[in-house]
Amino acid sequence: MHKVSALPDRLGRYPVRRRIGAGGFATVWLAYDDHLDSPVAVKVLADNWTEDHHVRTRFVEEGRYLRRVDSPHVVTVYDAGELDDGRPYLVMTYADQGNLAERLENGGLDVAGSVEVVRQVGAGLQALHDRGILHRDVKPANVLFRSVDDGTTTRGVRAMLGDLGLGKALDVSSRLTMIAGSPSFVAPEQAQGEAPGPAADQYSLAVISYLLLSGRMPWRHADLTAAASPTPAPPMSDEDRTFPEEVEAVVQRALRPAPTERWPTVTAYVEALTEALGDRVAAPGGALAPWQPSDPEVTQAGGRPSPLPAEGSLDDPVLPRRALPVGVALLALVAGAVGGWFGFRALDREVTVSDERDVISVTVPDDWDDSVAGEPWVPPDSEESFPALSVGTAGRWADSGRGEGVFAGIMPGDGLPDQLPGHPDCADAEEPVEDTFGGDPARTAWFTGCPGGVIVERVVQVATNRVLWVQVRGDDRSTATDVLESVETRGL
Repeated sequence: MHKVSALPDRLGRYPVRRRIGAGGFATVWLAYDDHLDSPVAVKVLADNWTEDHHVRTRFVEEGRYLRRVDSPHVVTVYDAGELDDGRPYLVMTYADQGNLAERLENGGLDVAGSVEVVRQVGAGLQALHDRGILHRDVKPANVLFRSVDDGTTTRGVRAMLGDLGLGKALDVSSRLTMIAGSPSFVAPEQAQGEAPGPAADQYSLAVISYLLLSGRMPWRHADLTAAASPTPAPPMSDEDRTFPEEVEAVVQRALRPAPTERWPTVTAYVEALTEALGDRVAAPGGALAPWQPSDPEVTQAGGRPSPLPAEGSLDDPVLPRRALPVGVALLALVAGAVGGWFGFRALDREVTVSDERDVISVTVPDDWDDSVAGEPWVPPDSEESFPALSVGTAGRWADSGRGEGVFAGIMPGDGLPDQLPGHPDCADAEEPVEDTFGGDPARTAWFTGCPGGVIVERVVQVATNRVLWVQVRGDDRSTATDVLESVETRGL
């Protein structure tokens, strides 16, 4: 009988409450510090990277960088250790108010709130720079929020920079540069593989400023090649929002391609932006209010929520195996298998499921596990079976508008396919983005205005001769993103 990776009782001395999220390199768990009576986030290196010296070193360095900085606007590392299986872990600040990407998905901020976020993120960046550290991946998903209180009944929200997985000490980055970062937020010099300086982080903060103030991106780069030679950003002002020329000039200066033409420091940029906006800016520290309720199940002392039984039986057939041709290299969703013994474990309001070979796992909302198939599939143009996993709200969730779900399957291939499945029933198709997932080359495409919500397709080169294909259909982009980013592979 198959078992999935279960919710651990403890990580080090920390009792675990639930899983927060996962990426290619690490999983983050919500745990509780019994000694300090406080929730904490525990980041654990993925087991498939334990033996990779480079990745392990980067993981440990992240904790060291964070420990060198004393700022309320940079995630704090409280502790570090190593599990019995040799995986290192970091114990960090728990961001109970989510991140900026989630906040933007659920509605933007007004001008005062936007500038307060820029102020606080800028303070965090300046603290890093003052300690000789670059962030190198400033983007909405890495701007975290946590609740704070002033000793009264009033709760506020503080912005913090997290995820220094790409961070580099300035003295090291001048000798050794890794081309990395998110294409639409990365500075041109970083995309070109040059040694970046603090001005690269300022550039990324300016992209976030533009997004927060105007409600749209200045550009959407498909890959780092496009980011290396960006076109000038259009004015932020439009018929819905107008800004004085002074504000436009401040942001445009921070977005100049040449780092020497930007503001001398992040602090100088933030101060200039605040001054240019004048009366539209609130007093420092007073503009951010909580937008998520406190959850006593996870943010207060108490026993860990009891999981459902680790194993269960699925007696009905789900998602018959089928294939619909699309383009030249991929077929539309081929999911399926006959139900059999299959294991799952509920994590609070989520469920983590893996295929019967324990190669692929994914975390989904707990109402998505009505139909689960974990048997191998035979990809198009192949006679060999490979690991696959399908999880959805109904047996035919993959049919247009019939439900939500995710399919992940391994395919043979020594390169990413040229085309991704198309979805003509969706109103809009975004250009595929060349990016990375867990350090591996990836291509991702979003489709919006679809019957039932959104669809995202992703292919990842997870091994020299293996490609991971993921399709997610969800009611909203935020949920689909969470599910997409939770997919993990092991043993390839």
